[in-house]
Amino acid sequence: MAPTAARGDGSGEVVAAVDIGTNSVRLLVARPSRDGGLRTLDRQLRITRLGAGVDRTGRLDPAAVDRTVAALGEYHARWTHLGAARVRITATSAARDASNADGFRDAVVAVTGVAPEVLTGEQEAALAFDGALAGLRAGAGGVDGPVVVLDIGGGSTELVHGTDHVLASTSRQLGSVRLTEQHLHDDPPSPSQVKAARATVTAEMIAVARLVAPEPGDVLVGTAGTVTTLAAVHLGLGEWQDGAVHGVRLSADTVAELASRLCAMPTAERVDRLGVEPGRADVIAAGALVLDGVLAHFGFVEVVVSETDILDGIARSLG
Repeated sequence: MAPTAARGDGSGEVVAAVDIGTNSVRLLVARPSRDGGLRTLDRQLRITRLGAGVDRTGRLDPAAVDRTVAALGEYHARWTHLGAARVRITATSAARDASNADGFRDAVVAVTGVAPEVLTGEQEAALAFDGALAGLRAGAGGVDGPVVVLDIGGGSTELVHGTDHVLASTSRQLGSVRLTEQHLHDDPPSPSQVKAARATVTAEMIAVARLVAPEPGDVLVGTAGTVTTLAAVHLGLGEWQDGAVHGVRLSADTVAELASRLCAMPTAERVDRLGVEPGRADVIAAGALVLDGVLAHFGFVEVVVSETDILDGIARSLG
């Protein structure tokens, strides 16, 4: 969903980065530039829901594996066509948690020729930090000084405190898919289900505060699909437009209103009325609750949206 990470004349070999997440699998083909940025050649996203049911069963569902491997086959053809000399495929929360992840790894190798790396939470956080700030330090959004980067995924959420480097980070078993499967069973969810979900978020933030301690003046930077989708809904975009939400600032009050609104709205209305993509519409309310909980617990007044994210961090690691 995100646009070009940075601007500049390409000078390096073409690289391809793939992020296999709990909800989506994404591709970035880019040419590194002399200034450390990326010139994007192609960026794609498929929502395959690899992590469906993993929180309950501890295993990857065969149908979800098939969907994900099929998307990776398409990506392989694309990065080959564009002449990628180096490829890095990473997998995150769903692959970390699944007892049958080895079979998935073998299937990925068979279709792409590249072995996926299962990132630790700390590695995921560091790549998300680098990728998110790559598109904001240059001026878009006006972000400078110490930040907390928040990456809300489908299965996990990373918070990273740093300046030009990581000072502290944590990865929590808290994501839009996981929280939906745990608590938000009705469509729309009942008030008691929303209350239970909020309690889970609060408990996780209490744990986060012992590991990552934001300080007054820190800027909260939000990245990945939940945050960019909420920004698009707030702006009334209807359809995704690259670059339209990059650097946008959402106030804490705006996020709280969006969370309440989404929790009261059936999935079909989130698609039809708000333009949320179908593969994300059923879990966006849970993602909004996570963002709302982070803002409220740590007293941030707003979140700055970054369309660059862990995928850009992966690509930059190949430059």
